[in-house]
Amino acid sequence: ITCCNLICGCIAAYCAFYGGFQYAFLFVLLGAFFDFFDGMVARALGVSGKMGVELDSLADCVTFGVAPSAMLFSLFSKVAYPEWMANEFFFSVMPFTAFLLAAFSALRLAKFNIDERQHTGFIGMPTPANAIFWGALLASSEEWLTSPRFNALFLFLFMVLFCWLLVCEVPMFAFKSLSWKTDKVKFVFLGLSVVILAVGAAVGASAEGIWIGLIRGVAGCIGLYVFMSILAS
Repeated sequence: ITCCNLICGCIAAYCAFYGGFQYAFLFVLLGAFFDFFDGMVARALGVSGKMGVELDSLADCVTFGVAPSAMLFSLFSKVAYPEWMANEFFFSVMPFTAFLLAAFSALRLAKFNIDERQHTGFIGMPTPANAIFWGALLASSEEWLTSPRFNALFLFLFMVLFCWLLVCEVPMFAFKSLSWKTDKVKFVFLGLSVVILAVGAAVGASAEGIWIGLIRGVAGCIGLYVFMSILAS
């Protein structure tokens, strides 16, 4: 199951390099599905161990680190550049800055493996949430991201922000437990997420399609997750 996650990440990266952002996003989601269940199945079958933990991190590094970086690499070759950056140097160099996201994702995963504080929650943004955010954003809003209203500098700064979020010391909640008495923030988040997805679907139905609206809603939910985690901390 863990290797299925890894394979999904490889396919997502392939799709991303060829500009198929929606397909890349789907395979990132599928990888996240396998990532969610591999540990659960291993424990149920009594086959969990150190090898599985290491393999899981390696698979996550591909699916939630390399794949979104590949998507950003492709976007950097399509995005508008401000006048002072519109030269061969920036055209050649900026796409490769996308792999900073893969490096910080690897740092995040390594930190998670040795950090004893992260058994019930997260310190910093989880790599699956980061990858799903970027996948959803690029899959649903490529036209806007490549328009004159956006540019390579904004994309770079936005990416740097998420690199920081991956390794920062900000506590972010996990869904390993759900109790109304102690986890009210989580229930509020879930309720607001349903509203965001419903609004996204409704807006999409009257414009570009329900599917695109739902994907934008997913990106909005990840943004809400980060915002509420920071507020709750």
